Amino acid sequence: MKKNIILVGFMGVGKGRTGRELARLTGRFAVDTDDMIESLTKMKIRKIFQLQGEAAFRQMEQKVATWLEKNVSNTIVSTGGGFYMVKNIKKLGKVVYLHSSVEDIISAIENHPNGSKKIKKRPLLQNLEEARKLYEARLPLYKNAADYKVNVGNKEISEVAAELMDKLGIK
Repeated sequence: MKKNIILVGFMGVGKGRTGRELARLTGRFAVDTDDMIESLTKMKIRKIFQLQGEAAFRQMEQKVATWLEKNVSNTIVSTGGGFYMVKNIKKLGKVVYLHSSVEDIISAIENHPNGSKKIKKRPLLQNLEEARKLYEARLPLYKNAADYKVNVGNKEISEVAAELMDKLGIK
């Protein structure tokens, strides 16, 4: 096993913030698959969706997953909301599903100082009713992909990171 920690969950649940906090606490590197795709394509995620569509984006996620499997170990990997679908996810490391209610996720994004920018950045959050349907459809799939589950609802990121370290036996 690569000793990576792979953070999955619905968009806006806090995977990136949790990844950065875990990296700070453990001294590990943190990477974000969406950032990797943007670097690879020199385009923002929303632009990839606009110009090439979701299927092309999912292929890029698989390319990143394959690269991670071959080249990365002992790293915290924050993922995009649909990354749980990559074929080799279990080979990348321990998969942790960060979850909260869809209402809490959307509320947290809307109430964030850069909330409108955060919603604009996420193509699949443009229609909140559709986002709720997507959340419900993905819920059992996230659970199925995960080795561990952590509820992030109404918790500070430091609490989430501490709980995760405890579950994974990380000092």
